[in-house]
Amino acid sequence: MLLVKKGFTIVELLVVIVVIGIIAAITIVAYGGIAKKAKIATIQSDIDNSGRLVKMFQVENGTYPGSVTDCPTPAVGNMCLKSSPGNSYSYWVDNSGTGMFRLTSTDSNGLNISTNESGLKCPVNFIVVPGSATYNTSDFCVMKYEAKQDSGSIPISQPSGSPWVSITQTNAITYSTKVDGCDSCHLIKEKEWLTIAQNIMSVASNWSSGTIGSGYLYTGHNDGTPANSLDSSNDDTNGYYGTGGASGQQKRTLKLSNGEVIWDFAGNVWEWTSGQITGGQPGIIGGGYAWREWGALTTHGTLNPDPYPSTTGITGAGTWTSTNGIGVIYSDAENGVLHGMVRGGSWIDWTHAGPLALDINQWPSWSGPAFGFRVAR
Repeated sequence: MLLVKKGFTIVELLVVIVVIGIIAAITIVAYGGIAKKAKIATIQSDIDNSGRLVKMFQVENGTYPGSVTDCPTPAVGNMCLKSSPGNSYSYWVDNSGTGMFRLTSTDSNGLNISTNESGLKCPVNFIVVPGSATYNTSDFCVMKYEAKQDSGSIPISQPSGSPWVSITQTNAITYSTKVDGCDSCHLIKEKEWLTIAQNIMSVASNWSSGTIGSGYLYTGHNDGTPANSLDSSNDDTNGYYGTGGASGQQKRTLKLSNGEVIWDFAGNVWEWTSGQITGGQPGIIGGGYAWREWGALTTHGTLNPDPYPSTTGITGAGTWTSTNGIGVIYSDAENGVLHGMVRGGSWIDWTHAGPLALDINQWPSWSGPAFGFRVAR
């Protein structure tokens, strides 16, 4: 009688190994997603509870606390906030008359959520931006970092990874609505961009001299060295991260008046706004498309909101130039074709880059390796 030994063939074993690998990969990905959601929930809980405590302190004392980390025994006028294990708070307050505060809860991986006196609560790694009467904006949230691409073509604000580029304005508008947990997120609007620019230019520490209008604004990675866009750091004190320098105009972090820090608002990659125009561009009649200083334009154009430095309401801003780091404009006063707007400048734009830098030479369907975006809510 012929005895047949039963067993698995090599092919069968390989199939089993592949199946096990696939199941393991799915499990790891699922666990990673669950773990991240759990961390976000913890930060969310901290900021909800602590934001209420800060506002209760104001009701009881007539002023916001001077500090929220003076633990375990706070001095007079301060308060102690205890965060969940691994989380920490950062706090900014202006009790001099504005009655503004900003509280941020951050975990050990740099995930953070912010809130302010109006109860505005931002998505993860978004920051609170004070509204502006000039541009008719209330407080809003914006990505702290340029949009990165998460799995499934979802925009995400995080320091690691290269910015999401080679995207059209049309697609940036679509994808900006898909941020996790943010029903009202959208591609940053022109009035929101100008609100941030106005605020940045009004903060003395963003100027090389420490005085508004004197010296230059820091304009980020724009010298072509290295010749590519950069990821960011979760350390806001490391503003020259990746540039190879430690001083000068290449600083990539800019501070808002409420103490928030935004990365790469100038330099690194151009950023689409939702702004579009068909005719009515600022420029010079007969001059065609060209890079120009704002003060050199002879035709004002019909852009709304008005993008000129002189309309920011900042003393002296109408005389500022690219030497001051505000950026320049690329436009054609006689072009009547639909164009979208990109802002800020890229890693190779040198003095063209700045918070007011504006390029109106791109169709909404155009994309390029130095063009990304940022989401607001």
